[in-house]
Amino acid sequence: MSTISLLGLILLILMVLVGGRQGWTAFWSLLLNFCFLFLALVLVAIHFPPLAVTIFSGVVILAITIFMGRNDLAVTVNAYYASLLVFAILLLLIILVEHFARVQGFGLEDTDALEGMSLQIGLSFQSITVVVTSLSILGAIAEAAMSIAAGMATMLDADPQISRQDLLTSGLVIGRQIMGTALNTLFFGFFGGFLALFIWFAGLHYSFGTIINDKIFVNELLIVLISFIGVLLTVPVTAVMIAWRHQMKKHVND
Repeated sequence: MSTISLLGLILLILMVLVGGRQGWTAFWSLLLNFCFLFLALVLVAIHFPPLAVTIFSGVVILAITIFMGRNDLAVTVNAYYASLLVFAILLLLIILVEHFARVQGFGLEDTDALEGMSLQIGLSFQSITVVVTSLSILGAIAEAAMSIAAGMATMLDADPQISRQDLLTSGLVIGRQIMGTALNTLFFGFFGGFLALFIWFAGLHYSFGTIINDKIFVNELLIVLISFIGVLLTVPVTAVMIAWRHQMKKHVND
């Protein structure tokens, strides 16, 4: 048994022990998301339109992550709608930012690995960067939306007649509480994954100006910053959407 297989088995056992049936479902959602990410890479490689692949993959992966992550439709539907709206906004931002940042392709640090290989693959590296950045932010959006939707659903269960303003205020309070943790998670994930390159930069005696203008560093930093923006946008969007849907439901019932 390989190391990856062993770790995967341990992960499955722990998820089932801790989460029960929901843990089993979450494990399968992880596998399905991996399959769709791989499918997205294959579709882009065989020259399907990258933007269409990004939209299709984003919609499907968000649905798998959210609907297989919890059984309560009152939570998942609201979280999904909010996630889709934030994803659409961020996709436009990503296209604009990547156009002006010009960080697509490979950096000087990749020269040795690419030596002797052809870069004439018939694909736009800028489009590939848009795909990678867009798919990288999905987890942060879904996590924030689910946390806020679950918290607001608890408020509604405790007081079904709560006013829209009070519900909205509660949602924003919940968002502020999870915001710091979510941003720190993204930051340390970026720093941990980039630590080897930081050590390389230090060994090569790169100046601070050289580091912050390095193509690889800037590309990764853009992903983190856009993920930050995604989390910050998800808080008010989810809170407003749930408060509005609650108000509409009250009007219908009245």
